[in-house]
Amino acid sequence: MFRQAFSSALLLSASLTVFLAGSSAAHAESRVALVIGESAYRAVPSLPNPVNDAKAIGKLLADSGFEVTTASDLSQKEFNQTVGDFTAEIAARGPDTVALVFYAGHGLQIDGENYLVPVDVDPRREADIPLQAVRLNDILNTLNSVPTRMRILLLDACRNNPFPALNQTAGRGLALVDTKTGAPGTFLSYSTSPGAEAEDGSGADSPYTSALLTAARTPGLPIEQAFKQVRVAVNKATDGRQTPWESSSLTEDFKFVAATDVRDANAAPIPPALGAPKHTVEQWKRDLHGKQPDVAHEMVVSDGTLEAYQAYDALFAQSQFAPEIEEWIMRYRKMVAWNEAVTINTAASYRSFLAEYPDTDLSITARALVERLRYRPSPLPQVAALNTCTPPLAPNAPSSPVMKKADVAPAHDPEPRVTIKKVSVTPKRDPEPPVRTLPPRREVFADGPVYDGPYGGPPMRPFRPAGFGLGFHGGGMMGRPMGFGQRF
Repeated sequence: MFRQAFSSALLLSASLTVFLAGSSAAHAESRVALVIGESAYRAVPSLPNPVNDAKAIGKLLADSGFEVTTASDLSQKEFNQTVGDFTAEIAARGPDTVALVFYAGHGLQIDGENYLVPVDVDPRREADIPLQAVRLNDILNTLNSVPTRMRILLLDACRNNPFPALNQTAGRGLALVDTKTGAPGTFLSYSTSPGAEAEDGSGADSPYTSALLTAARTPGLPIEQAFKQVRVAVNKATDGRQTPWESSSLTEDFKFVAATDVRDANAAPIPPALGAPKHTVEQWKRDLHGKQPDVAHEMVVSDGTLEAYQAYDALFAQSQFAPEIEEWIMRYRKMVAWNEAVTINTAASYRSFLAEYPDTDLSITARALVERLRYRPSPLPQVAALNTCTPPLAPNAPSSPVMKKADVAPAHDPEPRVTIKKVSVTPKRDPEPPVRTLPPRREVFADGPVYDGPYGGPPMRPFRPAGFGLGFHGGGMMGRPMGFGQRF
């Protein structure tokens, strides 16, 4: 009996040890956050909620174990300095750090690039935004420059464009950003879909921040499941006018608040979206079949994928949610096509976008980029074939052609294709100079016959046994060659 009780006590102690170790491991990571709220804009009307949103999110993150830096109403210089200081703090913490940035305020897309808007921005034209605002990709690149466990960016930044000079040329909302194309371990959330505008809200906080404050406090809830709840809550609060959007390349789980009981702590973690297979349209049709339109709508909004929306559009074309679903599908397809055109960044890619979407909020920008790229200097031609050695042919193989082709980048417009041909030419050799043959020289001696010397050499006389003699002809005075042969 004592042995059984002792074994039970050991088992209970081991279970408590595992639980406590798991709980402490969840908080062993270093958590740092930068929270920015931009409300007091100088050139346009102020926004009432961003500063309130920043304070509320800062408290949420502090309660979740983050060391929080809060800043508000920053100029461009202050904004950049704050991000730089935050990055230095991340680097000092080490690679096992979770870095989170929350931003509330205005955001714009110019030429397919997203910009966060400091309070001192006062643009007169589109070209002023890159000089006066803060590029979102610069923040992402700065965070990626130091090793971290994961990076989380939450942007309540898709409010309407307040600058009259840009209303006719800049696209609505923010451009699509796919975190899967960058370094793994990044989670990015927009307060509404790419290409759409978010609402500031009539309460103390925006609809996005209000929903996040509720979902993030749920114990043991993974971040991607939390933002599924945020999508549904914001969609309901705005009657379908606003639906948040996320892109994730996380490779491990993250929870704002750790689990509070043993069952939640020991439960198998929900796989992150990066590794989870997507449902096809047909699978979604089977899942939605027989559901009430409102229930099916909530399932689709929670999932947030194109396949789910397409399945709903096919099954519930007559429901009250059909216009919202159709608009979401059209906008999403347009933003994906725009992202592809901007990524390729050629006149041809923008023409392809215009052929499919000739009259949208992005059409003016696309036409301007086509015109701008027409005068872009062409790169040096990449003629690989001219430096390629032809390997020897196998026995009985057909002879290779003498001429080869290589594509060359066009001078101004990428659509025409220029071909350079390689011609194998045998180098020309200068002919060897002809051997000059001199005529035989002849010289007549008074006392006997002579023999011509070889190649015009001096004439030679036969040896005469009658006497022996040695003599020398002076070649300088008489113009005669030197030689032997005078007798004594």
